[in-house]
Order: sequence, then C-alpha cells, then structure tokens
Amino acid sequence: MSQRFTRTFTALPEHIDELGHVNNAIWVQWIQDMSTSHWEAAARPEDKATYFWVVTRHEIDYRGNVAEGESVTGTTWIEGTARGATSVRRVEFRDANDKVIVSAATTWAMLERASNRLARVRPEMLEALTKEQG
Repeated sequence: MSQRFTRTFTALPEHIDELGHVNNAIWVQWIQDMSTSHWEAAARPEDKATYFWVVTRHEIDYRGNVAEGESVTGTTWIEGTARGATSVRRVEFRDANDKVIVSAATTWAMLERASNRLARVRPEMLEALTKEQG
C-alpha cells in the first residue's frame, strides 16, 4: 500500500467564487500544494536538491464543495509505478462528513534542476513517497 500524505485546508474569503463556494482554480492550487508538500516532507534530500516536478495533466472530479470557513482534509498518494519521467498522483478532499467531494489524478514530470530537462524517475526516488511508514 502506498504511503498517504494528509493536509487540512480551510476556505478563506479569497477562495470563494460568485457561487459562494471554493473556486475551481483554488482546488487546483490545493492539489498542487498537496503534491509538492508531500515531496518536500518525504523525499530524500539528495533528490530534492537535484530534481523538481511539474504538472503535465490534471483530471479532476467535483462532487461537492465547501463554503467560506469550512475545512477539507486532503490526502494524496502515488499511484502505480513511474513511467519514464512521469508519475501519477491521486488526491482526495473530504468534507467534515468524511465524504469525498473532490478527487483528482494528476500526472507529474520530473526535471533535473541543472538542465531543466526531463529525468527518468528511478524506483528508489519514489520509495520514500510510496512505502508505508511505521
């Protein structure tokens, strides 16, 4: 089973759109924040110093929303194995009733800092992100 990383987000006034709930662009930002926070928290120092990730695809399902002042719990994990320079990450946001209201599959590509070129994701690089801690 893949290690899961969790963070809580609270809808602030600047996150709210004309419909009275969190704007879709904010959900995308939270998805990216989840993924980069997980990398920063769990990746090996030498990998963080040498590589960085960029999003190449977001696929998001919206099943609900939250209003100003409400919080969601986001959980993210790596799905499957890396393919070349890319890796798929899943993200789910649950409301106060533990209902999944937003879920996403995002594809990230790894680049080498020195050259800004794509770099093959080696299994040992994702190990810290995918193994169960215990």
